[in-house]
Amino acid sequence: MTTHPSAEATLDKVLALSMLVTADMARFEAAERVTGPRLHLLWQLGMSGPCTQRALADALDVTPRNITGLVDGLVDSGHVTREPHPTDRRATLVTPTPAGAGFVARLRASHADLAEQLFGHMTPRQLATFTRGLDETLERFARLMDGDQA
Repeated sequence: MTTHPSAEATLDKVLALSMLVTADMARFEAAERVTGPRLHLLWQLGMSGPCTQRALADALDVTPRNITGLVDGLVDSGHVTREPHPTDRRATLVTPTPAGAGFVARLRASHADLAEQLFGHMTPRQLATFTRGLDETLERFARLMDGDQA
């Protein structure tokens, strides 16, 4: 006879996973000496390549003032530079330095390694089922956070 977990037991597991992910992120941030928001900005630059501060603010869903502070910190730490925009003289491009690009490469490698360690043992069908369940849960939670009880 197969027993099915309760909704509360499942939520407890999701919360436990969230705590583990948070602890792993904290260890990575401490080891790399980069704050979470700066790490997120560097990840975005790694995905998009050089872009304006406005584009970064939109992508990270933060204010332009917050982006200015984050970019200032990353300029100071040698991860990014501000370069003239090639077609808009009013704008600047936030561009990874070689050190910043190296950091993003390490970040991507770490991300891929963790993904393999967590999910590499799953069959494609298991992974697809798990992903579908996560997608549905994330969508429902986002609606709940927006005040939609549907």
